[in-house]
Amino acid sequence: MSQYEALCQRIVNEGTWLTNERTAQKCLTVIDAQLEYDVENQVFPLVTTRKSFYKAAIAELLGYLRGYDNAEAFRNIGCNTWNANANENKAWLANPHRKGKDDMGRVYGVQGRKWQKPDGTHLDQLKKVIHNLSAGIDDRGEIITFYNPGEFDMGCLRPCMHTHTFSLLGDDLYLTSYQRSCDVPLGLNFNQIQVYVLLALVAQITAKKPKRAYHKIINAHIYENQFELMRDVQLTRQPFPSPRLEINPNIKTLDDIETWVSTDDFTVHDYQHHDAIAYPFSV
Repeated sequence: MSQYEALCQRIVNEGTWLTNERTAQKCLTVIDAQLEYDVENQVFPLVTTRKSFYKAAIAELLGYLRGYDNAEAFRNIGCNTWNANANENKAWLANPHRKGKDDMGRVYGVQGRKWQKPDGTHLDQLKKVIHNLSAGIDDRGEIITFYNPGEFDMGCLRPCMHTHTFSLLGDDLYLTSYQRSCDVPLGLNFNQIQVYVLLALVAQITAKKPKRAYHKIINAHIYENQFELMRDVQLTRQPFPSPRLEINPNIKTLDDIETWVSTDDFTVHDYQHHDAIAYPFSV
């Protein structure tokens, strides 16, 4: 059983039913999950007990790194995950900060690339981290955070995976990612991919050696309308061996990521998987 299935089984066995305030749905919940990904040996944490559309997860990460604030921009690079939160979230539709169709507001990548300072100027957290790591600097604050409580009302969704801390030991690069809330049947599939790819990609453009990524989740849950599919279908399947991810070696700078990189620059080899499972998504 992989780390993913082990967490799913733990929630099924030990979880507590809670009602989520935002969605008004019951969730089977556990507190504190810690996953670890071996990027050095290319053990790609792709779910195999159902088909994973991994390119959409990578596209979403690229959108975050570029600072996108619009669902159309995400769609254009192959990611549809923001359509509902941008256009179907009732609270956001009534929010005076919303600029119109597809607007997401000041969420995720906007905070990472354009954190607003008191004087009205912007701080580019990602550029600072890339600059320091490229120079071999770890000031114990090589942190990119999307979590800005002062601007929660200016975006369609609080960030779930909200903070990424990079650490250098010589030329070895590590990543620790923190997630406050995780829809395990749907979201964790994406989140695992993104943590792994973020470390691999940043290591590549800063000329460092990727080592391990640590993924810390506070609230891990399965929604009530997902529970039977997880318990009676996905958890009855035997996982296949982990596949391998290949990243285009021509990606060498942050500017490359911002301009021409696409999901075609990421290739998964030896991916065996079971059939897809249509889990419901809660807005």
